[in-house]
Amino acid sequence: MTDTPAVQRVHSESPWEETMGFARAVAAGDRVLVPGTMPLVGGEVSGEGSPYEQALLAFGNALAALEKFGLGPESVIRTRMYISHTRDAEDVGRAHKELFGAVRPAGSIVVVAGFVDSRVLVEVDVEAFRGAPE
Repeated sequence: MTDTPAVQRVHSESPWEETMGFARAVAAGDRVLVPGTMPLVGGEVSGEGSPYEQALLAFGNALAALEKFGLGPESVIRTRMYISHTRDAEDVGRAHKELFGAVRPAGSIVVVAGFVDSRVLVEVDVEAFRGAPE
């Protein structure tokens, strides 16, 4: 983790972080942002063909990034789910409800043209609240 007084960053095994120059999660003030999280396991796309499984994996990776800041699902205030096929909305929504049904963050689901890897069906963003800095 790279720390500065106002901003903290964590990195993951995503092969695109280095080539594109981004962090898995960035904490600034009372917010932690976890953008563009894919269903990667060991740096490879997993759950091929299953939007439900890919959603669980992608959210799991996002939650793992939040854990590095001492946060869990209860801290999530916003989610964004990007899917490449409208038909996958129900499966992705079911995975979201399993993980966040008790929390009920603000959420949206957006159909996009595609992802950087054609095997990916789902990508997610998560935003969490960590309270006022001490």
